[in-house]
Amino acid sequence: MNTRIVELVIDEDSQELAIDAISLVSAPAIEQDFVFFGKEKNNLTFAKVDEEKRMLVSPALIPNKQIFRYDPNTDSEYYVYFSPETVRKASELYLKNNNHHKATHEHSERVSGVLTVESWIIEDTKKDKSTLYGFSLPKGTWMVKMRIDNQDLWNKIKSGELKGLSIEGYFTDKMEKMGEQQPTTEEIRTALKELLSVQKVEFALIDDLVSDAKRMKKGIQELDSLRQKMKKVYLNAIDKANTNRSEFGQKAKELGIDPNDVKEYKDFFSLQEKLDSAYYNPNK
Repeated sequence: MNTRIVELVIDEDSQELAIDAISLVSAPAIEQDFVFFGKEKNNLTFAKVDEEKRMLVSPALIPNKQIFRYDPNTDSEYYVYFSPETVRKASELYLKNNNHHKATHEHSERVSGVLTVESWIIEDTKKDKSTLYGFSLPKGTWMVKMRIDNQDLWNKIKSGELKGLSIEGYFTDKMEKMGEQQPTTEEIRTALKELLSVQKVEFALIDDLVSDAKRMKKGIQELDSLRQKMKKVYLNAIDKANTNRSEFGQKAKELGIDPNDVKEYKDFFSLQEKLDSAYYNPNK
């Protein structure tokens, strides 16, 4: 059984819902943990930064990364992914719709004290500042830097209970969306051109068949004409052979000779057999 892989895209009619919030979770769907920095010994980055800043850095979306999903309605497993174009557009709409202050905990309760202070797309995998935090992510990844003023969440981040980010928003299956869309005038014209092109080929094939049929009909007519001519030749030859045989037999009897004893007389019968064979079995 093949597992479906579905590309998710932003619904043009619901752009304001593209990224409604970012959730702090224990198991991020993109399987990439964030890093936070304070003054703890096990801090991954910026050990000298004052803990009061309470910052974390994390990828929000990684382009083309397959994310596992389960549909309880159909009891089926599948994967979804976002193209680089969709990732970039989602990051822009997130800020455009003023959702940088919206956050949830484990995709359930809305929490306060979480603010996205930086948002950027990785353009150069070697020079991007995400490498300063120990990340090695593909071009087109959406990165965010968040300030955590919520003490309870900050404690869970420091303890390792919360490990990464997961987006919340409204996306749609690209193939299903394409099926729902009405074709544009240009798409209709293109389809008509393709249809006409196919019809031209089909018409050409029909013309060829008609031509072949005409040639076949002409060939049959010519064959029939040839057969009629052959029949006429055959009948004439038979008549001449019979006439000659009769005359020969008559003269032989007048001379007192049995015509069956004469080789030439017998040859008339052999000639008639050859004519019959040529007429009735022309392929032999």
